[in-house]
Amino acid sequence: MTLTNRDLIELTEWRRKLHRQPEISNEEEKTAKEVVNFLADTGPDKMLTGLGGHGVAAVYDSGQAGPTVLFRSELDALPIEELSGVAHVSEVPGKSHMCGHDGHTAILAALGRQFGRDRPARGRVVLMFQPAEETGNGAAGVVADPRFAEIAPDFAFSLHNLPGVPFGEVRLKTGTVNCASRGMRIVLEGKTAHSSMPETGVSPMPAVSELMPALPALGRGTFTDEDFGMVTVTHCAMGEAVFGIAPGYAEVWATLRTRRDERMAEQVAAAEALATKIAAKHGLSVRFDYHEIFVASVNAPDAVEHLNRALDEEGVARSEEALPMRASEDFGIFGHNAKSAMFFLGAGEKHPSLHNPDYDFPDDLIPIGSRIFMRTARNLLG
Repeated sequence: MTLTNRDLIELTEWRRKLHRQPEISNEEEKTAKEVVNFLADTGPDKMLTGLGGHGVAAVYDSGQAGPTVLFRSELDALPIEELSGVAHVSEVPGKSHMCGHDGHTAILAALGRQFGRDRPARGRVVLMFQPAEETGNGAAGVVADPRFAEIAPDFAFSLHNLPGVPFGEVRLKTGTVNCASRGMRIVLEGKTAHSSMPETGVSPMPAVSELMPALPALGRGTFTDEDFGMVTVTHCAMGEAVFGIAPGYAEVWATLRTRRDERMAEQVAAAEALATKIAAKHGLSVRFDYHEIFVASVNAPDAVEHLNRALDEEGVARSEEALPMRASEDFGIFGHNAKSAMFFLGAGEKHPSLHNPDYDFPDDLIPIGSRIFMRTARNLLG
């Protein structure tokens, strides 16, 4: 269940190679090929590619009856210009691995090395390298792919590094660990007019000025409440950048966030009703569309129990502090048909935050993360 020094050197070098060549959500073609090539020597019994876009699944099968246990990492980077100053800095302008998905991918590759040498005693392991986590469509695309039925798991596990938590410590709990969220785009249409005669048109300006404070007011409760709801206005655009035209078109973007999926449905209905009422009041048409849809990530008790056992046996400190998180994570969809759990692995209390331009994944987390996953797999499968 251990990695050699050579393994760790090669995994670190490979992680840094991925870091230098980042690809953002839904563009991870080269990254997926890197995964396939890196795992080729481990001899997986099945390799599925192009899952839900650019997803890759490597299967290590015992040939004996038993559960299917899936471990998931992410392939995508972010549209952020890197300012970390590391030697392996991104070579792609405006794109970088500022969330550590390169490190998570290296952790799964470490499992591939070990299962390539020693298959599980029963059942099978699936290493799922998922695309497009940052936009919320990656996990949904993978699960909707007809070939996913070939690897449908009984258990699914994932991790995410977490700056602000002591290095190597784990945060884990049963129940919700990441909020549901979705981006809502509200489009308001009226009629343009000459700016000297605005009364001859229908401007969205009064409606926008009402919506801006009214949308956040739909929030409910505090984050500790199960019925917590939050609406954050993130963008607004109206008319053209000219002085001679009174506007006839506007967009308002907002992110809706809840702890429960059921509560999200209520919040969507409330936001649409509000916008429809305000639009009608001002003689405007209104339409809606939704983007970056994340379901809540909810840890199943049985899956958490297996992770807790592995943490005990590996001597890794843990607590429930800082959970659940307001941020969203699309791993939750794997839990709709499997017992799933995600834990958070401390990257250091003073480590740059996720999505910051000076962030870089700490390579020393590779052996820690892979040890926890490996112990979990061996406990379940032998």
